[in-house]
Amino acid sequence: MAYKITDACIKCGACEAECPASAISEGENQYEINADACLDCGACAGVCPVGAPTEA
Repeated sequence: MAYKITDACIKCGACEAECPASAISEGENQYEINADACLDCGACAGVCPVGAPTEA
């Protein structure tokens, strides 16, 4: 299952920099994960200061 980013996102960019698949991009209100590109590695969740990335 791919990860998704919840509304808790504060748009700090930590997750985007950590993603080995470049599956994360900045959206209008928060960062977003492309589920088709997500490797389900959890790297984004490990660096997020607010726990916004969660397993879908």
